[in-house]
Amino acid sequence: MKRLWPALLVVLALGACGKKGTPVSPSLRIPAPVADLRGEVHDGAVQLTWTNPTRRNDATKLRDIVAARVYRTEDDGVGDPRPALLARGRIAGYTELLTLTAMPAPPGTATRPLLTGGQVQVTDRQGLTEGRRYTYVVIVEEGEGRVSPPSPRVSVTFTAAPDAPQALTATSGPRQVRLAWQPPARSGPTGADVLYEVLRTPAPGAPPQVITPSPITATEFVDGGVENGRTYYYTVRALRRSAGTIARGGTTAVVAATPIDRTPPPPPRDLVATRSASSVQLQWSGPADADVAGYVVYRAAAGRGFERVGSTTAPTTTFVDRDVPPGTYRYAVTTQDATARAVESARSADVTVTLP
Repeated sequence: MKRLWPALLVVLALGACGKKGTPVSPSLRIPAPVADLRGEVHDGAVQLTWTNPTRRNDATKLRDIVAARVYRTEDDGVGDPRPALLARGRIAGYTELLTLTAMPAPPGTATRPLLTGGQVQVTDRQGLTEGRRYTYVVIVEEGEGRVSPPSPRVSVTFTAAPDAPQALTATSGPRQVRLAWQPPARSGPTGADVLYEVLRTPAPGAPPQVITPSPITATEFVDGGVENGRTYYYTVRALRRSAGTIARGGTTAVVAATPIDRTPPPPPRDLVATRSASSVQLQWSGPADADVAGYVVYRAAAGRGFERVGSTTAPTTTFVDRDVPPGTYRYAVTTQDATARAVESARSADVTVTLP
């Protein structure tokens, strides 16, 4: 039995060594930093947005962010902002502005619920002063207490936003809406360059989307990305840019517009009529118009006006008028477009048919 002990010890040692993995540096297990922190002045406050990281520094998946902390420092805007250095889980020289947590906050505390996943948005209204530069940094914490490195800094020079524009109007046309408005009553500091953004939504209460490619200086805008017969809802926002910061103000009241095409389509061409017993077969050529919905057929007895006797749906360009009493008749056809108003063209050149 004694001879077995050395071999047994070797086996146990090898087994123990086999269970050990490669040590992982603690710095690789911390959450990756927030990468897309953004800030802008919006309606008298600083609005911050970012996306919480989904990976750790070692690229493994991060599932359990439990807190996000926003830090702020301020200065007169001269030189570079203060560096953001993490020391003992805090940003040295910065003030902790607020904490967002994944758990409901206890009553009376300064913490706020953390949005789980997606984009995070917070608003800073604390003691902002015109012309001061405010620099922000965000860190996040995971379930085991590991804290991410600081996000890149974002600096915002606080400036008063202009009032909302005035007297917004919308005029509908074919496949377009023309918007016009008046400048805001108060635009901010003298000589400030006021810009505008146009927002549109397809239904009342839906989130509006900015449709101007970039802020514009004009007080009118033509929206050409719309469909005839559909109602759209618009509002306009004034903003100004100062020291690299965009300050967005309030929006106008919402106006609605429904693009329409009042131009009638071209009439059909080359109408031909063929009689057969008590029926008349009509054939024609339709206009080369993608908005044609169909055609309306008219008949007029001798000495009387035209009356509608039938219709077809595009692209059909034939029609049979059955059980027609004996007599002489004139036929004509019109084009009907595909808009909600179903605008009808003038009548085609008429043809005459006599049934015995």
